[in-house]
Amino acid sequence: MIDARLLEILVCPVSRGPLVYRREAGELWSVQAGLAYPVEDGVPVLLEEEARTLTDEERDSLK
Repeated sequence: MIDARLLEILVCPVSRGPLVYRREAGELWSVQAGLAYPVEDGVPVLLEEEARTLTDEERDSLK
């Protein structure tokens, strides 16, 4: 789980845009960059090399 206050200040390191917490996936999604960052033991791993690319369906689900 990500603290709501932390989520308000976190941004994508690639796009500098907002992140959306997807609890069921355990990821923070950046629609602008098309990346999903893992959250491990409640700690966001905001490294581009650790992120995966969002599918088209995942990106569309947030629009």
